[in-house]
Amino acid sequence: MLETRAADARQFSISVFDPQRASAEEWAQALAYWRLRSEEDYPGEPQPDDAHTAQNVRQYTPLHVVSRIFARDAHGNLLGNINLGLRREATSDYEAHAPFVNAWGGVRQFSRRQGIASLLLRELLALMDTQGKTTATFNAHLPESHAFLAAIGASEKHRSMENRMAFAGLDDGALARWRAEALAPAHGLRLEIHAGRVPFERLATLMAPLSALLEDAPTTGLSRPPMRYELEDFRAWYAEIDRRGGEHFLVLLLDGGEVAAVCDASWNQLYPDRMFQRLTGVARNWRGKGLAKGVKALMLQLVRERHPEVVMAVTQNAEVNAPMLAINRQLGFVPHRHDGAYQIGTESLRAFLSARSPASREART
Repeated sequence: MLETRAADARQFSISVFDPQRASAEEWAQALAYWRLRSEEDYPGEPQPDDAHTAQNVRQYTPLHVVSRIFARDAHGNLLGNINLGLRREATSDYEAHAPFVNAWGGVRQFSRRQGIASLLLRELLALMDTQGKTTATFNAHLPESHAFLAAIGASEKHRSMENRMAFAGLDDGALARWRAEALAPAHGLRLEIHAGRVPFERLATLMAPLSALLEDAPTTGLSRPPMRYELEDFRAWYAEIDRRGGEHFLVLLLDGGEVAAVCDASWNQLYPDRMFQRLTGVARNWRGKGLAKGVKALMLQLVRERHPEVVMAVTQNAEVNAPMLAINRQLGFVPHRHDGAYQIGTESLRAFLSARSPASREART
């Protein structure tokens, strides 16, 4: 009897979730699954409501396409998933992005060690073989996720950390000094601030200089296409924050028409108590003059004035970015979690899967 039950439990199948064609029942099942998975991966964190999640999944993204794949048990219950993100064909820089696929997902805690993850990885390998992808990239922050990716033969190529800071601990005197030093007349820099939205006409002129600063950010040994800001992404993002309620903040220090330093951040009504720090960058010829501290201090002042309800700042930093980590420590940022970016090629993935028996009939709907 126990052997029969164990055998039945291994009858898993694969289904592809199409957000445009899914039935109301399929949507309800998917939303419930995503909610439970989020609680397992990010315990204690606030979660968006189902309406927002559904809208986000349905939303057209101009530069990327995502395939969402579920693993089900014999009764149709969702036990695991993998999402495969690809650069949309015929978009700018497509050839540079073509070898890469981003993968994310997981398996419910009570269903692990039954071969479900391997079943989902077979879907990844099939896509890579079919579309000529050579490198899959995963991000992990849970200890068991790091261990799983190492076990399948993926290599950790980059480490970063999410840092958080309480606004209540800010030193207003130090922030005032940082602002004054960055804006000192001797630097000859001009301050430009945008709160709420940046006009698209201005954004268009900033794509190249901001991309240069982004590309200069350390990514250790990660194989990747060029990192660029793209206007199409901003249009999609602004449409999203128009719908849910939110703001984009941008602080620039300009040397004539050139960007010497930048700091941008966002706030949205889904998480009204926190500010999300995005890029802070300084042009190489302007480093060592306190500009990074200055634009960060100016940003914090701006957000506090517009959103006094904010009590926390959240940012992501590369572990090798010692100068920025030092500034953040002075501000009071502390590590909240450590993330690893892992990459694996088709041959390593094939070698791992060839040593494992398929966990199901591999039915696909």
